[in-house]
Amino acid sequence: MAASPHAVSSRLLTGWVGGCGWYLERRAVQESPHRFMHLFRNVSKQWITFQHFSFLKRMYVTQLSRSLSQQVKPKPEPVASPFLEKTSSSQARAEIYEMRSLSPPSLSLSRKPNEKKLIELESAAIIESPVDVEKETREEKQWKEMKLRVDDLPGILARLSKIKLTALVVSTTSAGFALAPGPFDWPCFLLASLGTGLASCAANSINQFFEVPFDSNMNRTKNRPLVRGQISPLLAVSFATCCAVPGIAILTWGVNPLTGALGAFNIFLYTCCYTPLKRLSIANTWVGAVVGAIPPVMGWTAATGSLDAGAFLLGGILYSWQFPHFNALSWGLREDYSRGGYCMMSVTQPGLCRRVALRHCLALLGLSAAAPALDVTTWAFPVVSLPVNLYITYLGYRFYRDADRRSSRKLFFCSLWHLPLLLLLMLTCRRRPGGQEDEAAVPS
Repeated sequence: MAASPHAVSSRLLTGWVGGCGWYLERRAVQESPHRFMHLFRNVSKQWITFQHFSFLKRMYVTQLSRSLSQQVKPKPEPVASPFLEKTSSSQARAEIYEMRSLSPPSLSLSRKPNEKKLIELESAAIIESPVDVEKETREEKQWKEMKLRVDDLPGILARLSKIKLTALVVSTTSAGFALAPGPFDWPCFLLASLGTGLASCAANSINQFFEVPFDSNMNRTKNRPLVRGQISPLLAVSFATCCAVPGIAILTWGVNPLTGALGAFNIFLYTCCYTPLKRLSIANTWVGAVVGAIPPVMGWTAATGSLDAGAFLLGGILYSWQFPHFNALSWGLREDYSRGGYCMMSVTQPGLCRRVALRHCLALLGLSAAAPALDVTTWAFPVVSLPVNLYITYLGYRFYRDADRRSSRKLFFCSLWHLPLLLLLMLTCRRRPGGQEDEAAVPS
């Protein structure tokens, strides 16, 4: 039975569709592994790229937080030079915002919103420092601007010239003038005191000018005017010049040339010898003792116009007194002197520091006993001065034996009242100019 044309066409169509399906199925089976591998590689590359960006994002966040903390976190307790500028909290905040605006766009886009908010909160917390830190920053900025007011100038110049030390120098000069033989001349006494005070102010100002970088490392001297920037170096040198020139002129032409020469020599010895030696050798202590021994000699020469045995006696007493005074003081400041780089006996040779202090305590006994033999005082002076000299010698022995802060402090505070009391006893027991003539006239 022959097939109808419709059935034949249906079978041919079905066979063609089946062939096409079979061909497509076979092609898909053959190419599917390659497409799958290609798709897998693309996914892997995208995953690795995502991990890389995540790692870069974490590194950026860490570095940003670290830089913020380093910029805003205040230093513990430095004494910075007044000529270095420090940024305030507002400046630090402006720098942080500027840094954010310059951040790479790819990293900022890859950051999640939550993490971005968290980092902003952390940076805000770091920027908002406590009130005390902001006050310190504000105060530091104020004194670094070096706004010098006229009302503060006398106090600054007084600290620049070490007014207490200058007062001690003038008092020893006055004692030397009063102990000298001869009538008391008030105009000469006032001129000698004024000239010596001006010379001392000049020497102390130049000393602070040279030691600014070293004083900034010491707790004892870090608040001096030049270290804190309360006065400029040019103004300090100008003040020293304005004190030195009239001071030496008053001593030379108002008193006598010998006293003026001693004043000029003392300024040179203090500024050009003692000051640099403090960083080179322990011999600076002996040079400094000579500087302190010259003012009473200047008082003697102002009254007599000559260098007598009494002048050298007064200078010897001041010379020996300074060793227990300064050695006891430097013993408690060993850490400070070490930080400042100063070469002191208490730092490099502590045993010698104690021995020298005790030796010169004993020397005060001998010098006091020699005063009446040189016709400076009566024989009552060695007797009345014996208790105070024995007491400072006892404290010097305690300092030599114990070598601790307690014994050094006792010796130092004893030296503060020992010298004024010893000079007062010398004035009380001063030999009168006509005393020998009166004694010779009584038996006749």
